[in-house]
Amino acid sequence: MLRNIHKLRPTFVYKIWGGVKLESKLKESQSLSASNNPLGETWEVSIHPDGPCFLEDGSMLSEHVDQKQLPYLIKFIDTSENLSVQVHPNDDYAKRVEKGSGKTECWIITEAQAGAGIYLGFKKGINPSDFKDAVLKSEDLSAFLQFHEVSSGDFFYVPAGSVHAIGEGVTLLEVQQSSGITYRVWDWNRVDKEGKGRELHIDKAMDVLNFDENANTLEFFKTKKELFKMSGCESIVEHRDFNVDLRNMNSGEKSFIKNSGKYLTSLVCLKGELTIKVENEEKTLKAYESMIISDTIKDIEILASGSSSYVVVN
Repeated sequence: MLRNIHKLRPTFVYKIWGGVKLESKLKESQSLSASNNPLGETWEVSIHPDGPCFLEDGSMLSEHVDQKQLPYLIKFIDTSENLSVQVHPNDDYAKRVEKGSGKTECWIITEAQAGAGIYLGFKKGINPSDFKDAVLKSEDLSAFLQFHEVSSGDFFYVPAGSVHAIGEGVTLLEVQQSSGITYRVWDWNRVDKEGKGRELHIDKAMDVLNFDENANTLEFFKTKKELFKMSGCESIVEHRDFNVDLRNMNSGEKSFIKNSGKYLTSLVCLKGELTIKVENEEKTLKAYESMIISDTIKDIEILASGSSSYVVVN
C-alpha cells in the first residue's frame, strides 16, 4: 500500500516532434538522460506500461498502486511539429474492440509560441462520407478541422470521439484516462527516410469520430481562458476517472486540500515552488515536478514560495 507523500520521477519520452522547453526545464535533473532526439513527453503520474513513473526509491508506482486507485495519468507534452490528427475511443468501444479503457483527456496550455494552436473538432457542415473520402485520398485534413490559437492558461476538454491534433510550438499538461488507445487518421503526409508513412487506423477512427455539430463547439470542449490570471482555486473539469482543480497562490500564501477518498490525489506544480506538509512530513515541489499522496492522508497543507500555480487531480 502507498503511504504518505511521494515525489515522482517521470518516464522521459523522446519524439522526433518534441520541442526544447521540457528539456530546458529539466536539464538540471540527474535522471534526465542525454538523447539525440528532442524530449516530447514526460509521463508524470502513470502506472501505464507505455510510460510508468517512479518513486524516489526507484520503484515503479505500479508496484504500489492499481488501476482502481489510479484510473488516470498525467503527462507534459512539448511540440516542435504538428502531432498527427487522431481520435480516441470511448469506454464501450475500447472494451469491446481493444479489451481496454477509453480515453478522454484534457489540456492546460502552459506555454505557446506566438500563433501556435491546436486542431480540435470539425468545422460546421463536415460529414463522414466527405471526410473519409479526403482521408483515403491523403488530402490536407486541416481544411476540415477547427484551429484554435492558444496561449498560456487556456484549457480544453477533449472527450473520446473528438478529432484533434496538438500543433507545433505548444507546451501543455495533459490529464487523461489511463489508456494508450489512439487511432491515427492522418500524419500530414510525412514519410520517413525510406519513404514510408506512419500507420493509420482509418476504419476504427471512422467508427468512433463524432461528427455531431453540437459535439464540435468550444462550449462542448469546456474551453477556458487565462486560468493563471484568476485568483484562488477553480474546479476545471469533472470526469468519472478524474477531477481537475487549479490553484494560483501568492508568495507566502497557504492553501489546504483534502483527499477525495475516491482515487489517489496527485499534485503537479506548474509555476513557482511549493512546500507540501502532511502530518509530520514535508516535501518541496518545483515547477514541472509532480507528487502523489496516499489516500490515507486526509489534510494537506501547501505553502507557496513566490507566485505559484499547481494542479490537483483526484
